[in-house]
Amino acid sequence: MKQPKRFLIALAAALLLPAGAPADEPHSHPGGAEELGQVDFPISCNAAAQKEFHRAVAMLHSFWYEAAEKSFRAVADADPGCAMAYWGVAMSLYHPIWPDRAPVDKGRAAVEQAKAIGAKTDRERAYIEAIGQYYADEGKPDYTRRAQTYEKAMERVYRAFPQDREAAAFYAVALLWTLSYAPADQTNPRKAAAVLDKIADEMPKHPGVLHYYIHAYDSPQLAPLA
Repeated sequence: MKQPKRFLIALAAALLLPAGAPADEPHSHPGGAEELGQVDFPISCNAAAQKEFHRAVAMLHSFWYEAAEKSFRAVADADPGCAMAYWGVAMSLYHPIWPDRAPVDKGRAAVEQAKAIGAKTDRERAYIEAIGQYYADEGKPDYTRRAQTYEKAMERVYRAFPQDREAAAFYAVALLWTLSYAPADQTNPRKAAAVLDKIADEMPKHPGVLHYYIHAYDSPQLAPLA
């Protein structure tokens, strides 16, 4: 990894992980969402919804889940025909590094709402289908299997839309579910770092890229690579 990336990761660690904050818990954010970096995630919704959507995705990448959910619901208020607003709600309820905290019924309802509205592009449908895989199989709270299924679904999105940098970022964090369930297995964190390496130079201010590097390398085995 190049020296500038190492500097950015160190800076992001200082900003995202307050002193004494455990690495395995959702992070607090004393600043506003506008301080969380730059996101470019175009969707087929009106201008007001698009602006709020970018804000919500920035919070989502920063694991500011409750605020992100509120922001995605504001997207729906700005454009009731925006299916991706409910994709965002479902995403804000799934915490990849802490997947057993996801309220499955609420997330499934958000996915169903997104599908009922109907996505306007193949790309949007792919995103909605991917998170829908996590919330499938009602009554089977096997979170390990759900997280793995979502990981594979996001890999398909990532490969189907190779120019979509958001797909790369979301695939990278989808890989990190193993940090909770198989912390000794470094396969997925290495894959996540490799995906991030491909987009980091193009997105130096992206909140997810910096954040996910921190978690991918957060182990004694991989820390020297950071």
